[in-house]
Amino acid sequence: MYKYFFTLFIGIGLLAACQSEKGQDEQAKASQDTTFNTYKEAFVEELWATYPTWASYEGFHKYDSVLRVPDEATKKKEIAFSEKHLKQLAEFDIKQLSDNNQTDFYLIENQLKKTLWQLNDYKAYQWNPSNYNVSGTFAVMLINDYDALETRLENFHKRLQQVPAYYAAAKENIQNPTEIHTQLAIEQNLGGLSVFEIDLPDALAKSNLSEAQKEALQEDAEAAVAAINDYVAWLKALPMENPRSFRLGEALYEAKFNYNIQSGYSAEEIYQKAQAHKKAVHQKMITIADTLWGKYLPEQAKPKEPLAMVRQLIDKISLKHVAPDSFQLAIEAQIPELEKFIKEKDLLTLDPTKPLEVRREPDYMAGVAGASISAPGPYDKEGNTYYNVGSLAGWSPERAESYLREYNHYILQILNIHEAIPGHYTQLVYSNQSPSIIKAILGNGAMIEGWAVYTELMMLENGYGNNEPELWLMYYKWNLRSTCNTILDYAVHTQEMTKEEALDLLMNEAFQQKAEAEGKWRRVRLTSVQLTSYFTGYQEIYDFREEMKDQQGDDFNLKAFHEQFLGYGSAPVKYIKAMMTSALTEVE
Repeated sequence: MYKYFFTLFIGIGLLAACQSEKGQDEQAKASQDTTFNTYKEAFVEELWATYPTWASYEGFHKYDSVLRVPDEATKKKEIAFSEKHLKQLAEFDIKQLSDNNQTDFYLIENQLKKTLWQLNDYKAYQWNPSNYNVSGTFAVMLINDYDALETRLENFHKRLQQVPAYYAAAKENIQNPTEIHTQLAIEQNLGGLSVFEIDLPDALAKSNLSEAQKEALQEDAEAAVAAINDYVAWLKALPMENPRSFRLGEALYEAKFNYNIQSGYSAEEIYQKAQAHKKAVHQKMITIADTLWGKYLPEQAKPKEPLAMVRQLIDKISLKHVAPDSFQLAIEAQIPELEKFIKEKDLLTLDPTKPLEVRREPDYMAGVAGASISAPGPYDKEGNTYYNVGSLAGWSPERAESYLREYNHYILQILNIHEAIPGHYTQLVYSNQSPSIIKAILGNGAMIEGWAVYTELMMLENGYGNNEPELWLMYYKWNLRSTCNTILDYAVHTQEMTKEEALDLLMNEAFQQKAEAEGKWRRVRLTSVQLTSYFTGYQEIYDFREEMKDQQGDDFNLKAFHEQFLGYGSAPVKYIKAMMTSALTEVE
């Protein structure tokens, strides 16, 4: 009896001690979180003061009147900013932070380290002249109604006065640029002139500024246009006998992959996964093509080579497409259909207060991708979200036909799922609603692109398109795009892949039209690593969902999974997975 009560007494004492330690631990975490939240507020405020253009794009308009001149002094300020905040981060005990703040910690740390790497090692400011283009932010100030037009024009004017110095510094920075980035800089800067020569006069005519203010603004706009034209002329005159290669090389590529993707895999590992996935997709396509052959090509014998059979069938089905002047109209008509399907299947809650506006791609954005989303930043949540569609105006009939066969009746639907609903547009709406401003502004590209790719499969899995084999065949063709993006990007930048080899991969193994393949060859030379984000993020999200389905069984709810996943903002998938499974401390 005595022994029992003694044991019970010891047990109660241990329980009380454990509870006391638990309480102290929770108090310590609460204290650390409070301190870290205060730090984050100061970090973000200083971030925007350091990067006013970035701030404007995110909808933070306090520094709209400021255009940072990209000179040596600015680079030193950026380095000092990064080094200062890395030291401040080191003062926190990350294990004492909440899951939400731990992921914010990792995102901030990665951003700061990436900045130092970009300035000290990557040095794109020297070899990529297309980094220098002021038109985008000025366009945002005219297009978005976040403040009175007169206030926006006053800030526009102050910012405008810094344009000549901006381009003078750009010319000082550039050393042995790549030929293709130089050409892009010429094209995009010339395209951006419309902001000052067309959009600005239209805005001035609608404003209540005095005639003197309008005249002064117009004079400074002419000086800005002259600076842009001077920059373009200077670029055209640069000697290009021995330009820098557009290829990064393995060391720079691997480092950039680690900073930008944050996947837990190396770039080489993702490359190998993509190669294996390509083979698996080919087998699925061969099976579908074999069943469809008699429907579309009954008079022809099947080729002995399976991929040749797939190619011929795709070519036949791809003839079903819209007319060149109906491309944008077809996209606009499809958006309501996607919304309707999402609601009927109860796959995700859509926000009806955040409409999507389809528009012709602005000239200053042209030259890289044919379709994209421009979403308002987290500070400008009521701003417009634009679905930018590349124009086919001025294209030759042959080029337009090739492009439209690529974006045929079936592929166009998958494109809209990816770019709009429930892809990029929907994810970015959720991201802006995230309680973490850090996750909203330091969004992970692999998660963002991976979600868009994942939704393509998810929609078809749930019956979108009535399980038409043609749609599934084209889906797999489209899925090969993200897969081969990874193979192409890695091979071009680290393995000296030639144009001929690239076009062979894209046209004969990914079944792309020549116009699409040529465009991707251009894009892979202009960008690096970003093309790997699609496959990497998709694979991580899909694998995580399947794990959750296995664990939860009949209790798994797809809508709940989607909304919880998106609710964490645009964090790397590995962190979202860790937060959803309470295993964040095991990630790092």
